[in-house]
Amino acid sequence: MSSPSPQPDRAQPERTIPDLALPDRAGDRYARELERHLDWLESFTSTALGVLSAASGIYTYLGVRTLLDDPGMWTTFAALAYSIAVSVGIFVFWSYLLRLLPAVRSAASRVGLLLTMALGSVAIVAMSSWLNAAALAGGAAVETHMATTVQHYQTSLERAHANAVAGQSLSRDVARVRQSFQDLSEQEAGGTLSGFSGRGAVFRVLTQKSAELQALEAQLDQAEAPIEATFSQGNTILSQMRGISVEPGPLEDRTVRFSEDAVELAGLITQLRQLNPAPLVSRAAQDLSDAVVLPELDGSTAEMRAGQSSTINSVLGLVAQRAQTLNDAAGAVIAMPAPDEALYTPMSAADAVIAYAGNFVPAWAGAISIDLLPAVLVFIIMVVQAAIRSGRGEGHSDDRMTVGELRAALAAQDLLHRADAVPHARQNPPRTEDS
Repeated sequence: MSSPSPQPDRAQPERTIPDLALPDRAGDRYARELERHLDWLESFTSTALGVLSAASGIYTYLGVRTLLDDPGMWTTFAALAYSIAVSVGIFVFWSYLLRLLPAVRSAASRVGLLLTMALGSVAIVAMSSWLNAAALAGGAAVETHMATTVQHYQTSLERAHANAVAGQSLSRDVARVRQSFQDLSEQEAGGTLSGFSGRGAVFRVLTQKSAELQALEAQLDQAEAPIEATFSQGNTILSQMRGISVEPGPLEDRTVRFSEDAVELAGLITQLRQLNPAPLVSRAAQDLSDAVVLPELDGSTAEMRAGQSSTINSVLGLVAQRAQTLNDAAGAVIAMPAPDEALYTPMSAADAVIAYAGNFVPAWAGAISIDLLPAVLVFIIMVVQAAIRSGRGEGHSDDRMTVGELRAALAAQDLLHRADAVPHARQNPPRTEDS
């Protein structure tokens, strides 16, 4: 039986295959190169992160020690436990972000992790960075606090001294008023005021007020020496405090001596305020016009007694005027700005570095950088991972494909399968029973 003759091949229609996008070979090589670099960098990234965490823990331990007064074993153990917890927390936190943040692709996930990183950074600064700054610049911050306190005490001392000197200078005003009453008494002795010579009632009133003012003037003159002695002693203590704030040696001992001098100097400033004689002059001026002992008129005739009474009334009016003048001068001294209440409050190194943070910006920058430097590594890895995905074409999608284009692509795929099946059928024809 003869085999069937082969059928002639039918002309296959020409099929158009859609242009399918193929991976960019150059971009793929670029992505593989970046991956090799990342693999090499990741081999020591954990070690570097551990070193940074350990360094932060050491400075945190030193900072915690400045806050704890008891130098016993339990205090040391507590400070050590806190520093270890800080080191572990920093290492784990940045390890999570180094792995997860560069790997996520959706915008919502990235924003969420970025917010988490910001919150964690704030927590790290709160629990570690300020203690690191205390360890780096705590001693200098305490010395700055002492120097600032010295300036406040000096200002208060100088102001208290100036007020006391101004009050003591009222002695010139008192002397001028006293001299005016003495001159009037001399004139009255010659009969110029009342018209009758002698040392009668008018003369006694004038000498009475002159004696009161002379006693007040003596008190004011006696206040000058204590004022200057107290001011000189205050300056001596200020010099000692300046030396303590800059001299070498254990900070704790210097702080104790500085506190003792500060207490003594505060007492001297209070003493200067009490030595100010202006309130005394004000009270004496009021007594000058209010407390007048009128002598008995001793004129031999009614005409003489009437002249004495008229002159005494005039003298009393003059006394009231002079008393008001002294009271106004004393009031001007009392109204001068009072010295501030200078009070030294000892500070720990951690508190001082916060209170004077503006003076130690480099220390704060270093303390924060050692904790937040891994954030830079996170951003670097994010950029590199994005470059790798871009080089491989990952994440690229054509959202503009229509249903017709999708059908055409599927038909092209079917044609390709059929075209591959025809040569295979020719090479392996089906066998018949006759053959």
